Amino acid sequence: MNLIENLKWRYATKKYNSTKKVSTEDMNQIKEAIRLSASSYGLQLFKVLDVENKALREKLLPASWGQTQITDASHLLVFCGYADVKDEHIDEYMNLKAEVSNIDVANLKGYGDFIKGTMSKFPIEFKQIWTAKQTYIALGTAMAACAELKIDSTPMEGFEAEFYNEILGLTDKGLKADVVLAVGYRNDEDDTQHHPKVRKSVENLFETM
Repeated sequence: MNLIENLKWRYATKKYNSTKKVSTEDMNQIKEAIRLSASSYGLQLFKVLDVENKALREKLLPASWGQTQITDASHLLVFCGYADVKDEHIDEYMNLKAEVSNIDVANLKGYGDFIKGTMSKFPIEFKQIWTAKQTYIALGTAMAACAELKIDSTPMEGFEAEFYNEILGLTDKGLKADVVLAVGYRNDEDDTQHHPKVRKSVENLFETM
Protein backbone atom coordinates (compact mmCIF):
# COMPACT_ATOMS: atom_id res chain seq x y z
CA MET A 1 0.00 0.00 0.00
CA ASN A 2 1.83 3.09 -1.25
CA LEU A 3 -0.20 5.38 1.01
CA ILE A 4 1.44 3.93 4.13
CA GLU A 5 4.95 4.53 2.80
CA ASN A 6 4.00 8.03 1.68
CA LEU A 7 2.54 8.84 5.10
CA LYS A 8 5.80 7.69 6.66
CA TRP A 9 7.59 10.08 4.30
CA ARG A 10 5.48 13.16 5.08
CA TYR A 11 6.04 15.46 8.01
CA ALA A 12 4.87 18.92 9.03
CA THR A 13 7.34 20.93 6.97
CA LYS A 14 8.85 23.85 8.88
CA LYS A 15 10.81 25.51 6.10
CA TYR A 16 9.86 25.59 2.42
CA ASN A 17 11.84 26.08 -0.75
CA SER A 18 10.26 29.35 -1.89
CA THR A 19 11.63 28.96 -5.43
CA LYS A 20 10.02 25.59 -6.12
CA LYS A 21 6.39 25.66 -7.18
CA VAL A 22 3.76 22.93 -7.29
CA SER A 23 2.54 22.39 -10.84
CA THR A 24 -0.99 23.32 -11.85
CA GLU A 25 -1.63 19.67 -12.69
CA ASP A 26 -0.64 18.50 -9.22
CA MET A 27 -2.62 21.26 -7.50
CA ASN A 28 -5.67 20.30 -9.53
CA GLN A 29 -5.32 16.74 -8.25
CA ILE A 30 -5.09 17.94 -4.66
CA LYS A 31 -8.15 20.13 -5.16
CA GLU A 32 -10.04 17.23 -6.71
CA ALA A 33 -9.18 15.08 -3.69
CA ILE A 34 -10.56 17.81 -1.43
CA ARG A 35 -13.70 18.01 -3.56
CA LEU A 36 -14.21 14.26 -3.20
CA SER A 37 -13.56 14.26 0.55
CA ALA A 38 -16.17 12.92 2.95
CA SER A 39 -18.60 15.51 4.34
CA SER A 40 -21.47 15.19 6.79
CA TYR A 41 -24.73 14.71 4.86
CA GLY A 42 -22.63 15.41 1.76
CA LEU A 43 -23.33 19.13 2.25
CA GLN A 44 -19.73 20.40 1.91
CA LEU A 45 -20.42 23.45 4.06
CA PHE A 46 -16.95 24.87 3.56
CA LYS A 47 -14.88 26.70 0.99
CA VAL A 48 -11.15 26.49 0.37
CA LEU A 49 -9.24 29.63 -0.55
CA ASP A 50 -6.04 29.20 -2.56
CA VAL A 51 -4.20 32.38 -1.58
CA GLU A 52 -1.79 33.14 -4.42
CA ASN A 53 -1.52 36.90 -3.94
CA LYS A 54 1.88 37.62 -2.36
CA ALA A 55 0.73 40.89 -0.78
CA LEU A 56 -2.13 39.10 0.92
CA ARG A 57 0.23 36.44 2.21
CA GLU A 58 2.50 39.11 3.67
CA LYS A 59 -0.52 40.60 5.45
CA LEU A 60 -1.39 37.15 6.83
CA LEU A 61 2.13 36.54 8.16
CA PRO A 62 1.82 38.63 11.36
CA ALA A 63 -1.58 37.01 11.99
CA SER A 64 0.15 33.63 11.68
CA TRP A 65 2.65 34.18 14.49
CA GLY A 66 5.38 34.92 11.93
CA GLN A 67 5.49 31.36 10.60
CA THR A 68 7.33 31.57 7.27
CA GLN A 69 5.40 28.68 5.74
CA ILE A 70 2.68 31.28 5.09
CA THR A 71 4.83 33.23 2.64
CA ASP A 72 7.37 30.63 1.45
CA ALA A 73 5.16 27.66 0.56
CA SER A 74 4.11 27.29 -3.06
CA HIS A 75 0.43 27.42 -2.14
CA LEU A 76 -1.53 28.46 0.90
CA LEU A 77 -4.93 26.84 1.36
CA VAL A 78 -7.29 28.39 3.89
CA PHE A 79 -10.13 26.04 4.83
CA CYS A 80 -13.19 28.11 5.71
CA GLY A 81 -16.32 26.74 7.33
CA TYR A 82 -19.70 28.35 6.86
CA ALA A 83 -20.46 30.79 9.68
CA ASP A 84 -24.05 29.50 9.81
CA VAL A 85 -26.07 26.64 8.34
CA LYS A 86 -29.13 28.01 6.58
CA ASP A 87 -32.08 26.38 4.85
CA GLU A 88 -30.84 27.74 1.53
CA HIS A 89 -27.64 25.72 1.91
CA ILE A 90 -29.69 22.55 2.35
CA ASP A 91 -31.86 23.43 -0.64
CA GLU A 92 -28.78 24.08 -2.76
CA TYR A 93 -27.45 20.62 -2.00
CA MET A 94 -30.82 18.94 -2.65
CA ASN A 95 -31.05 20.65 -6.03
CA LEU A 96 -27.55 19.48 -6.90
CA LYS A 97 -28.30 15.95 -5.72
CA ALA A 98 -31.47 15.84 -7.80
CA GLU A 99 -29.60 17.06 -10.87
CA VAL A 100 -26.70 14.62 -10.51
CA SER A 101 -28.95 11.68 -9.65
CA ASN A 102 -31.50 12.62 -12.34
CA ILE A 103 -34.43 12.57 -9.94
CA ASP A 104 -37.20 15.00 -9.07
CA VAL A 105 -36.08 17.32 -6.28
CA ALA A 106 -39.53 16.88 -4.72
CA ASN A 107 -38.53 13.31 -3.89
CA LEU A 108 -35.80 14.69 -1.63
CA LYS A 109 -38.05 17.00 0.38
CA GLY A 110 -38.28 14.61 3.31
CA TYR A 111 -34.52 14.27 3.52
CA GLY A 112 -34.03 18.01 3.22
CA ASP A 113 -36.63 18.75 5.87
CA PHE A 114 -34.97 16.23 8.19
CA ILE A 115 -31.60 18.01 7.90
CA LYS A 116 -33.21 21.44 8.30
CA GLY A 117 -35.06 20.25 11.39
CA THR A 118 -31.90 18.82 12.88
CA MET A 119 -29.91 22.00 12.26
CA SER A 120 -32.67 24.24 13.66
CA LYS A 121 -32.23 22.61 17.08
CA PHE A 122 -28.66 23.79 17.47
CA PRO A 123 -27.31 27.22 18.44
CA ILE A 124 -25.02 29.07 16.05
CA GLU A 125 -21.97 28.20 18.19
CA PHE A 126 -22.61 24.48 17.73
CA LYS A 127 -23.09 24.87 13.97
CA GLN A 128 -19.84 26.78 13.66
CA ILE A 129 -17.98 24.00 15.46
CA TRP A 130 -19.71 21.45 13.24
CA THR A 131 -18.75 23.19 10.00
CA ALA A 132 -15.19 23.56 11.33
CA LYS A 133 -15.05 19.78 11.78
CA GLN A 134 -15.97 19.38 8.12
CA THR A 135 -12.94 21.45 7.12
CA TYR A 136 -10.69 19.14 9.13
CA ILE A 137 -12.01 16.08 7.29
CA ALA A 138 -11.15 17.81 4.01
CA LEU A 139 -7.79 18.85 5.44
CA GLY A 140 -6.88 15.24 6.17
CA THR A 141 -7.79 14.22 2.64
CA ALA A 142 -5.67 17.05 1.23
CA MET A 143 -2.65 16.01 3.31
CA ALA A 144 -2.95 12.39 2.16
CA ALA A 145 -3.22 13.55 -1.46
CA CYS A 146 -0.10 15.68 -1.04
CA ALA A 147 1.80 12.71 0.40
CA GLU A 148 0.75 10.54 -2.53
CA LEU A 149 2.18 13.15 -4.91
CA LYS A 150 5.35 13.55 -2.80
CA ILE A 151 4.40 17.15 -2.11
CA ASP A 152 5.03 18.59 1.33
CA SER A 153 2.32 20.10 3.48
CA THR A 154 1.92 21.73 6.86
CA PRO A 155 -1.43 21.86 8.70
CA MET A 156 -1.55 25.07 10.71
CA GLU A 157 -3.84 26.14 13.55
CA GLY A 158 -1.40 28.77 14.79
CA PHE A 159 -3.08 31.88 13.41
CA GLU A 160 -5.46 34.61 14.52
CA ALA A 161 -8.73 33.68 12.85
CA GLU A 162 -10.34 37.08 13.37
CA PHE A 163 -7.53 38.78 11.44
CA TYR A 164 -7.72 36.18 8.66
CA ASN A 165 -11.46 36.83 8.46
CA GLU A 166 -10.82 40.56 8.17
CA ILE A 167 -7.88 40.43 5.73
CA LEU A 168 -9.57 37.93 3.41
CA GLY A 169 -13.03 39.49 3.70
CA LEU A 170 -14.54 36.25 4.95
CA THR A 171 -17.23 37.60 7.28
CA ASP A 172 -19.05 39.35 4.43
CA LYS A 173 -19.04 36.03 2.57
CA GLY A 174 -20.58 34.13 5.50
CA LEU A 175 -17.31 32.26 6.10
CA LYS A 176 -14.74 31.86 8.88
CA ALA A 177 -11.13 30.69 8.72
CA ASP A 178 -10.80 27.36 10.53
CA VAL A 179 -7.50 25.79 9.51
CA VAL A 180 -4.66 26.47 7.07
CA LEU A 181 -2.57 24.14 4.91
CA ALA A 182 0.75 25.22 3.43
CA VAL A 183 1.65 23.20 0.33
CA GLY A 184 4.99 23.05 -1.46
CA TYR A 185 8.43 21.48 -1.29
CA ARG A 186 10.72 21.20 1.70
CA ASN A 187 13.87 23.28 1.96
CA ASP A 188 17.09 21.27 2.20
CA GLU A 189 17.90 23.33 5.29
CA ASP A 190 14.81 22.11 7.14
CA ASP A 191 16.38 19.78 9.72
CA THR A 192 12.95 18.53 10.82
CA GLN A 193 12.80 16.25 7.76
CA HIS A 194 15.58 14.14 9.25
CA HIS A 195 13.85 13.58 12.57
CA PRO A 196 12.34 10.12 13.16
CA LYS A 197 8.55 9.99 13.01
CA VAL A 198 7.24 9.55 16.53
CA ARG A 199 3.93 7.72 16.74
CA LYS A 200 2.31 5.40 19.27
CA SER A 201 2.36 1.69 18.47
CA VAL A 202 -0.70 0.01 16.98
CA GLU A 203 -1.12 -1.93 20.24
CA ASN A 204 -1.11 1.27 22.26
CA LEU A 205 -3.32 3.28 19.94
CA PHE A 206 -6.03 0.72 19.21
CA GLU A 207 -8.22 -1.32 21.50
CA THR A 208 -10.44 -4.15 20.29
CA MET A 209 -13.72 -4.50 22.16
